[in-house]
Amino acid sequence: MARDATDVVDPDDEEESPLVGVATGAVTFLTLGVAFALMFLGVDYFWVAFPVGFGGGMPLAIALAKYYESEREADRGREREGGHRDRGRSDEADAALAELRDRYARGELGDEEFEARVERLLETESVDDAETFLGVSEGDRSTERERA
Repeated sequence: MARDATDVVDPDDEEESPLVGVATGAVTFLTLGVAFALMFLGVDYFWVAFPVGFGGGMPLAIALAKYYESEREADRGREREGGHRDRGRSDEADAALAELRDRYARGELGDEEFEARVERLLETESVDDAETFLGVSEGDRSTERERA
């Protein structure tokens, strides 16, 4: 049946990932194997393997495969967005550099002190590490902000 422009595309109609295909194939193989093995062994209730396998095992396997694929896609997206750097740290470092530039522009910091603080900030992993390295306490930061 051909689709026309008025058909609504169902997200579940999208092409399945290879992992979902492997999971459904494995559950089908396992269910049929268990059911026919029980039948050949003379077990009267061999047919119970079909509803258990296809009614319980199949949806569970598909859900797990889709969850795994979505997590893998999310990890890829995070790697593309931020690489190996944390976006929050980058924002904190930018804010700290901007504050240092403002203090330098107001004349609160000399050339050597400004360069030393920028170098220390860039060497540390986060703003909190830089402030600890510089010996700046929470009280010092609040008084500096009040002066600004």
